[in-house]
Amino acid sequence: MQSWTWVVGWPRGRSGVVIAAGCMLLGACHGGSTPGDAASAATETRPASAAKTPDQAETAAQGVTLSPDQIEKMGLVTQPAQAVEYAEEAAGYGVVLGHDAIAQGAAELISAQATVRQSRSTLARAQKLAGTPGAVSADVEEAAAQKAAVDAAALTLTTEHLSSTLGMNPPWKSADKSSTLRELANGRIKLLRATFPLGALSGGTPTSLRAARIGATAPAAGWKLRAIWDAPADASIPGRSFFALLQGSDAGEGERLRVWAPTAQPQAGVLIPTAAAVMSDGKYWCYIEKKPGTFVRTEIDTSRLMADGYFVTEGVGVGEKVATTAVGQLLAQESGAGAGSD
Repeated sequence: MQSWTWVVGWPRGRSGVVIAAGCMLLGACHGGSTPGDAASAATETRPASAAKTPDQAETAAQGVTLSPDQIEKMGLVTQPAQAVEYAEEAAGYGVVLGHDAIAQGAAELISAQATVRQSRSTLARAQKLAGTPGAVSADVEEAAAQKAAVDAAALTLTTEHLSSTLGMNPPWKSADKSSTLRELANGRIKLLRATFPLGALSGGTPTSLRAARIGATAPAAGWKLRAIWDAPADASIPGRSFFALLQGSDAGEGERLRVWAPTAQPQAGVLIPTAAAVMSDGKYWCYIEKKPGTFVRTEIDTSRLMADGYFVTEGVGVGEKVATTAVGQLLAQESGAGAGSD
């Protein structure tokens, strides 16, 4: 109250200044904040996570924009995303069988078939001459009939023996006229026996198989197999076994391979080349050229590996231009000298 009495004592001409000063003093008496307190409060309420300016956030959303000279200097190359199909697969093991057993079985089959044809012809001739001046004795005719029966039984045994080597339903109708069997016998086509663990395949015979050497860097690399049919069970490995024809490979006889069979219907998607993927913040990304000179970072799923890259179904469309070189430099441009990249 003393301060207010002192203010009233000022001359009339200074009343405006006096009233203002009095209000400031009165506010101080009532515990008002000082300018220093207001600044402190503003600092405390500012979000600590606001590390990017609006311009930086807009740049991240729009991607990295480069001039033609910058693109040429970086050696940046793009390629259209290719449409591919991918199917979930079950893995098993296979072995390339030697062709010596096949060659022996094929030769025995051809010999047995020729013997049967000859004995049947002899019997038919003897029976045709019966009752004529050139007829053979009954003993000779009976001997011919016996030999024809024995030769037929030998052919059946040879056929069954070959089926134990090549399975009950090989992809040829007549073994003696099959060019495939001849190529298997001379080693030009290799026979692969694939075995899958119990429960790995829920359906019947797979429609396709692929194989690769054990330890191959790309699981999807290797060889496609054709003409798949059931094989006798492998006594050393519990599971289902199949035969398949292996062509155009340098796999050696007796070599063991990894084999994959599809377990679901193929899905449509695109192939992202391995060189296009870059890792940042624990995720995988690629850069898409949305418009000339502008590259936008897009997250990709790398869990489905193929021979030449990754199969993805989201984020990248067929035909979109994907950067396949200088991807790390694009990440550095976007994040500021590579901050946050692995």
